[in-house]
Amino acid sequence: MVENINKIKRVFLIVLDSFGIGELEDAADYGDEGSNTLAAIVKSDKFKAPNLQKLGLFNIEGVDHSMAVEKPLASFARLKEMSKGKDTTIGHWEIAGIVSNKPHPTFPNGFPKDFLEEFSKRTGRGYLCNMPYSGTAVIERYGQDHMKTGDLIVYTSADSVFQIAAHEEVVSLDELYRYCEIARELLKGDDLGVGRVIARPFVGEPGNFTRTPNRHDYSLVPPKKTVMDELLEEGKDSIGVGKIYDIFAGKGIAQTHKMKNNEDGMNITIDLMDKDFEGMCFTNLVDFDMKFGHRNDIDGYANATTEFDLQLGQMMDKMRDDDLLILTADHGCDPSTPSTDHSREHVPMLAYGKMIKEGIDLGTRTSFSDIAKTISEAFSTKGEIEGNSFYKNIVK
Repeated sequence: MVENINKIKRVFLIVLDSFGIGELEDAADYGDEGSNTLAAIVKSDKFKAPNLQKLGLFNIEGVDHSMAVEKPLASFARLKEMSKGKDTTIGHWEIAGIVSNKPHPTFPNGFPKDFLEEFSKRTGRGYLCNMPYSGTAVIERYGQDHMKTGDLIVYTSADSVFQIAAHEEVVSLDELYRYCEIARELLKGDDLGVGRVIARPFVGEPGNFTRTPNRHDYSLVPPKKTVMDELLEEGKDSIGVGKIYDIFAGKGIAQTHKMKNNEDGMNITIDLMDKDFEGMCFTNLVDFDMKFGHRNDIDGYANATTEFDLQLGQMMDKMRDDDLLILTADHGCDPSTPSTDHSREHVPMLAYGKMIKEGIDLGTRTSFSDIAKTISEAFSTKGEIEGNSFYKNIVK
């Protein structure tokens, strides 16, 4: 057991999904040389983030320091991804204390025929597409055929995902979710074990299809213990907001709150600040990635950051003396590059609270898992997870 220097009661860990801050050394191996999500969005006139700036976002090593502040309010670091990959599941697992030495499989040429035949047999439906595709483009291309035949639109991306798109009037949500559970059962092992199976329901008419907010992710169960598991073992609270529950297949998450969008997710998180609990609230803000990064929408991404920054100010004002706020990301998704896929980037880490030292530059650290180890030390859990804690460096 680690003796607390000071007693943190609540941690609010917020992942700005895909908020990368510059290419990793091995970015070229992933086709991401030159990617820098933050550098892309700050050029937009929609970008205004005074609270992130005050905390020290632009003081982080490797970030353009022209917007740095003299006295940052937070301690800060640039984090490398030690795991092999750049997808949501692997990124979040590493943040929670699991380093993945082998990437989840990807299917640039589509999924194997044997798997699809078994999937079709179990669902009683045929399939369309089976190629890497943009989520909005795939329903535009195959939506009408799907409505005529009832065949499921299955597709992937550069990430380790198997996605099933279906019109809600053709395939009910319950059916679609059941089909995803079938796929999740089949997609296991080193060869087929994709990081996520994703339900992608949509509505509308040919020429005017729209994806609905009823998406649901089915992840692999984390293979090892996370910091959330350790918190639960110690009788602490572990709360997920957004798709955190889905990313970890429910493991280590005792309470979950679904959200409609970034604003709703932040409102839920801010409301939870009024609750008396001891442990962690883990929030994922997916709109940065899903709505803007993957659609190469620079202004949309920048505006989403501006809107988040306003709510961040509300959080900062509401923080109790024993609260710790940590902001980070799980990978990049540079909206200025030709690619619409995730990018292999460093991510920021900003740690803020009344018990936290201001302006401590932790430099560049070797793993996202340092966040998990720091939270583990803050709560004096067993610390069996991976990572190197920076708790003693930042607590007053």
